[in-house]
This record gives sequence, C-alpha cells and structure tokens, in this order.
Amino acid sequence: MGYEFRLPDIGEGVAQGEVVKWHVKVGDTVQEDQPLVSVLTDKANVEIPCPVKGKVLSISAKEGEIVKVGGLLITFEAEGGATPSRTEGHGAPAPTAPAAAPTPAAPAGGNDRVITTPAIRRRANELGVDLRQVRGTGPGGRVTDADLLSFAKGGTAAAPVVAPVAPSRPADAAPAPARIPPAPVPVPVSPSQGPLQERIPLRGLRRVIAEHMSLSKSHAAHYTYVEELNVSELVRVREKAKKKFEERGVPLTYLAFITKAVVESLKDHPRVNALMDDEKGELVVCHYYNIGIAAATPDGLIVPVIKDADKKSIATIAKEIEDLSTRGRVGKLTREELTGSTFTISSLGALGGLLATPILNYPEVAILGVHKIERRPVVLPDGGFGVAHMMNLSISLDHRAIDGYDGAQFIASVKARLEDPHQLLLELK
Repeated sequence: MGYEFRLPDIGEGVAQGEVVKWHVKVGDTVQEDQPLVSVLTDKANVEIPCPVKGKVLSISAKEGEIVKVGGLLITFEAEGGATPSRTEGHGAPAPTAPAAAPTPAAPAGGNDRVITTPAIRRRANELGVDLRQVRGTGPGGRVTDADLLSFAKGGTAAAPVVAPVAPSRPADAAPAPARIPPAPVPVPVSPSQGPLQERIPLRGLRRVIAEHMSLSKSHAAHYTYVEELNVSELVRVREKAKKKFEERGVPLTYLAFITKAVVESLKDHPRVNALMDDEKGELVVCHYYNIGIAAATPDGLIVPVIKDADKKSIATIAKEIEDLSTRGRVGKLTREELTGSTFTISSLGALGGLLATPILNYPEVAILGVHKIERRPVVLPDGGFGVAHMMNLSISLDHRAIDGYDGAQFIASVKARLEDPHQLLLELK
C-alpha cells in the first residue's frame, strides 16, 4: 500500500512552493504531525507536518525543486489502513490526479483527521473551533481559512473564494515574479582553477530575492534623493527615555522613531504611500500604513511588516520591530507577517554607511534607506563651528509616480520630525 502525500493548499493565492529542506529520509519511520518538510512561499517558510504514521517509501520532490499545489511530495507505507493510492509493481505508486488530496475530507462531526494547514489548526484552536465540524471547500475537501472564519461567524461552510478584480488592499497580493532568462553556459574551468571557485545554487529565499529584485529593476524607474539631518536632539531624547523603556521590556531604538516619523510624513504626502498597478496603469494610493522593515537573516533579506503603524505608539512599534526581527532570523514568521507593506524602510544600523540606493520593494513606489549616526563637524547658526550627531537618509522612488520635488518634500517632512523629536513624544506611551 502506498500513501501519496501532495503539496497542500498552504495559503490564499499560493499556487506553488519550493522544497527547502526535508526533515525525513527514505526508510525513516515517522509519526503523525512530526515535522516533514519546509516549503518556501513568498519569502515565508512553512513547515508541513507528517500526515500519517508509517514509513517513508520514496521522496518525489528534491530540495530546491518548485512544486505546484497538488504536486506529489512523498509516499509512505502508512499504518492504520490509510490508502489514498495503491502501490503497484516495483513499489512505484499508481498515478493520481494532480490536485488530489492525500485523504478524503472528514465529514462534519466525524472522527477522521481533518485536512488543513498548521496555521489554520492554530487559528481554530484560538477560536475554540472543532475543525471536524467545519466542511472544507478546498481541493479534496481541505479546510481553508475562509471555511474556518465562516464557521466561526455562525456559518456551516464557506463558499469558494473568488479574488476580486480590483482589491481594496492590493498590497496583500504581490504580482507573480518575472521569469529570469537562463544564464549563458559557463566557460569550462581548468583543473588548476577549480579549487578557486564555488558554485552556490540560487535556492530558497535567495532565489525569491533575486527574482523580486530583477522584477523591481525591470519595471520601476528608480531614482534616489539624499538628505542630511542633525539628529543631536533625537540622540538626547532617546538616551533619556531608553532606560525607562528597557525596564518595561521595550528596546527603544532609533528605528522606532524613524518609523513613526515616516508614518506621520506619509499622511502629509499620501502619493508616497502607494503601489503601482502596472497591469491597469494605475497608481494605487493607500490610506492605511503598513510599514515594511527590511531585516537581514542568515538566508537573506526579508521584509516583516508592521501593520496599521499609524495606530501604534513609538513604544509599540519598537516592541514589534524587535519581535519580528527576532523571529525572522530563525524563520518563524508567517506569510501574512511578510506581505502587505505599503512603504519600506531599510536600515543597517551602526553599519549603515553614508549613502545607498535601495531597490524598491515592488510594487511600492518608495523605500527609505537609513544610514549611521555619527559625530561630524558642523557650522553653527551663529556662524561658528561645532560637533553634532549627523545622519543621512536616502530615498529611492519610482519616477513614473513620484517626481523629484515631491520626493524632496517628503524627506523634508521626515527630517523636520526627527530633528525636533519632541512632537513625536506624544506617542511615547
């Protein structure tokens, strides 16, 4: 008997995933719900649990391979009589329909295992919903997020979700990445040169970054504007408040102040808080403020998102930045936490250098580069000389939507708030 397990529906709008890491190998004895495989979708690593108890017969998708939803991942010799497909001949599983689920959907009120994702199981537990009571409308009867929410609101089953033509919050679904043309065939390397080279496949997050950056550069008309700030007062304010907030478990970073200043400035310059819909030839101005914070991880750059940042205090923003960064470094962020931004901030902290030209987080029209704070000689208002804490901000914009004057006005607004941070102190709660 062969139990074929296929890539499940692991999120709204997700059509495929890349196999990043197998946690089992052929011949292993496995338990139900133990970690099976990590799959990457839209920069989010999803850990899929083992659906059955049994033994691994074969693995059909290699690490680095992209598999469509419904594509075969692995085949088990399952205990307990689970037989969604039979093994014929030399142990090769009989073919099944590409979109087939590993087992039939559990009937409402039944005792069979419900087919759904780990994220939906967690959400159902938080809502106090017994998933066996929810009728699934996904492929093969899989319980989707819409099914769960419909049931929790008093329904019996959700209707199939149809994506609207013009979503009101288009940031939640990024366009499909452009296909990168194949690289030229490399010139053979002589044996004497061999040890001097190393070939690293672009897999997982690195591949997603490469595709997204190429998409951004091929679509947007980038330009960068730079401004210098005297942040001496910001340094004093932050140093004075830092200890008080650390006692409450809140790391009061400069990035939290910068994020708040950006949000308030976006309210003054709404066209900067926008997305380009190239398909329709429209600029989509967003009247909500989801700020992406670019963060480095061992696997590459990710952009966790602070949702509705305009409704949060500096202290709340600081705490959320710390939480997202910490979980992001160990790959524990959800797809929802990594999508939906309307404006992005990229900062390397003390390593921030003097100037950069950040690449837009397409389809956004602006990204802010934050550079290091350092003491520099300055000309004082009275004509004398002194030393002040200075920093540079660089902003890359899409010239198709934002002209240079508008970009300069936006940065001037951010500069005014950071050079006189007392107006932001009302948000220090």
